[in-house]
Amino acid sequence: GSHPVSWSRRDRGDRASAWRDPHPLGRGPGTSARWDEVKLERCPGLEDSDCCYLCFPGLLDGAGIAEEPLLLAELKPGRPHQFDWKSSCETWSVAFSPDGSWFAWSQGHCIVKLIPWPLEEQFIPKGFEAKSRSSKSDSKGRGSPKEKTLDCGQIVWGLAFSPWPSPPSRKLWARHHPQVPDVSCLILATGLNDGQIKIWEVQTGLLLLNLSGHQDVVRDLSFTPSGSLILVSASRDKTLRIWDLNKHGKQIQVLSGHLQWVYCCSISPDCSMLCSAAGEKSVFLWSMRSYTLIRKLEGHQSSVVSCDFSPDSALLVTASYDTNVIMWDPYTGERLRSLHHTQLDPPMDDSDVHISSLRSVCFSPEGLYLATVADDRLLRIWALELKTPIAFAPMTNGLCCTFFPHGGVIATGTRDGHVQFWTAPRVLSSLKHLCRKALRSFLTTYQVLALPIPKKMKEFLTYRTF
Repeated sequence: GSHPVSWSRRDRGDRASAWRDPHPLGRGPGTSARWDEVKLERCPGLEDSDCCYLCFPGLLDGAGIAEEPLLLAELKPGRPHQFDWKSSCETWSVAFSPDGSWFAWSQGHCIVKLIPWPLEEQFIPKGFEAKSRSSKSDSKGRGSPKEKTLDCGQIVWGLAFSPWPSPPSRKLWARHHPQVPDVSCLILATGLNDGQIKIWEVQTGLLLLNLSGHQDVVRDLSFTPSGSLILVSASRDKTLRIWDLNKHGKQIQVLSGHLQWVYCCSISPDCSMLCSAAGEKSVFLWSMRSYTLIRKLEGHQSSVVSCDFSPDSALLVTASYDTNVIMWDPYTGERLRSLHHTQLDPPMDDSDVHISSLRSVCFSPEGLYLATVADDRLLRIWALELKTPIAFAPMTNGLCCTFFPHGGVIATGTRDGHVQFWTAPRVLSSLKHLCRKALRSFLTTYQVLALPIPKKMKEFLTYRTF
């Protein structure tokens, strides 16, 4: 039809039935659960873990293993284009805004969709509602946010939302852009095939800036979480570049040293470190204060393609074509754990040696889970305490994944230009994990080890109790 986005369900039923069950893991089509059936349980075998599982009927089977996540919804490009539909249709990036009020999707063919979240409020249970800072002002002043289409003119590889800027940043932004209305200042950066970076104002869909400097594809983008409007870009030209959007997009630093294309960049939540992953066996850790190399982390046997920091900055995970995710202490460079992706089914022939090559890894917002996407057509969910996945979901041609900022949903993008939304574990963190998360948000590993506390407490605070 004429609507720019089409919907589909893996099982039968309309959109309303897709959201009927608040957390319908393991349920059949057309069933529903009442919110008064919710109960708190601990997963057998994880009695000493750092979370309470917020269990809905059917979430865990009798052995305490999470069943297959449910496909909640799928977005597909709505209209075929004049040119070859299969060419350049990949969804290389998906992103939620930090407040959970917007979803961005590079749907291929130079187009980015900006979609208000929740997708349609009447179909989404209470647990999935966005906690938007601007929802009240939007409803009073501008009405409900509308879906937007951004035509970037080039294939879009990287996406990044800015955090909500502090008031001084908003004033600086308004000073440099007097023609732009003074709204929420939530912005979206898009990394393009020709090396350009386009900066868009989310609420209006206006193009604000065009950043030039890279000589090849801008593969990934990351804003500093502090709201300072510092943007880091990673490119196939083997460099990372630092941009200050408070200074009209001035390029303030170029980071060189990688010998291959840079696939991924991630800034630690405390804004002290930058991790970059290229087509190499090692990853680089940079200081975000001096923009100098801190160390190289070596341990993978093939190209590293994705990386992410835990919400407290105490852990770093890296994913590689060698089928492994490695969990690191970024402060010491110590390798804490490896998560190996084994095939559920044997390969059809000897040529499928890289069938479990990883594409993407990300932390859940509370820091107790990981999600990974691999070439074996599986989305996996991992708990930090376990070396094997707690849940699997079948997905074809997956490229990227990200958690909803308030938990409960994982978004994945595919080579076909589709986006899928899956149920994810919803947990209440234990008090000890909340304390660890609060302390590690401002204490480095070395500072924890220097505290006059028992050894077991130090091991717990530094994630050495796996």
